[in-house]
Amino acid sequence: MNNLSSFFLLVSILLIQDCWASIVSTGDFNKDFFVTWSPSHVNTSIDGHSRSLVLDKDSGSGFASNDMFLFGQFDMKIKLVPGNSAGTVVAFYLTSNQPNRDELDFEFLGNVEGQPYTLQTNVYANGFDEREQRIKLWFDPTKDFHTYSILWNLYQIVFMVDWVPIRTYRNHADKGVAYPRWQPMSVQASFWDGESWATNGGKDKIDWSKAPFVAPFKDHKIDACVWKGNEGSCSDPKPTNWWNNKRFNSLTWAQRRLFKWVEKYYVTYDYCQDYHRFNNTLPKECLLPKY
Repeated sequence: MNNLSSFFLLVSILLIQDCWASIVSTGDFNKDFFVTWSPSHVNTSIDGHSRSLVLDKDSGSGFASNDMFLFGQFDMKIKLVPGNSAGTVVAFYLTSNQPNRDELDFEFLGNVEGQPYTLQTNVYANGFDEREQRIKLWFDPTKDFHTYSILWNLYQIVFMVDWVPIRTYRNHADKGVAYPRWQPMSVQASFWDGESWATNGGKDKIDWSKAPFVAPFKDHKIDACVWKGNEGSCSDPKPTNWWNNKRFNSLTWAQRRLFKWVEKYYVTYDYCQDYHRFNNTLPKECLLPKY
């Protein structure tokens, strides 16, 4: 069996799984989110099931969830800007918006025409970041919508693309590693000018003659614990909090194979391999198990 056949077999196994439903999103962007930035640059379909963010020379744009959450799974379908998208950044993320914030980021870094997008993930824990990882995707993310997901529970954080785990960040708090577990976070998306750093270290700037740039979002799903001021209710591994069940305390064997496949063929930068950046003393979690 070749690599591609193995890949699709493993994805099929991942999709055949049962879980308890506790979906709190309505599927309507107008009901689940509010516009945080430049309403004139946010376009929502009549039924509320899709929304586009616009970036031009005047402004970027963004939206955020009405609720805050502590643990769960967060899915968003996104189609990225085709053609010359250099310097632009589309982001889908969770954030606590506190000075010592926790944050889990998907950042899609545009590129010059003909070159692939870079997908950067980052983790902030108690205000500390510098945990970037970058990958190239195994498909063209401008041709169609793909699902980008974050699973966040008591044991691990898993970033997924079309259910394929591309990155994990485990709870090693007992070993002195900061882990997002106390601060509730909102779901947010934004589209902004990152030309000072996003493409080729900031050498490739935005071609504003191609503006406006449009990034469509649709079919969001939030299956999570809504924060109501009681940390215990969200940490309890009850059936409605399925993500905290011990079944989800690590990657499954199929997920581990996919994870290794991504590591081998698609990772282009990993802070845990950047000895120069950390003066040969890597962050503690880099030396601990990933799953």
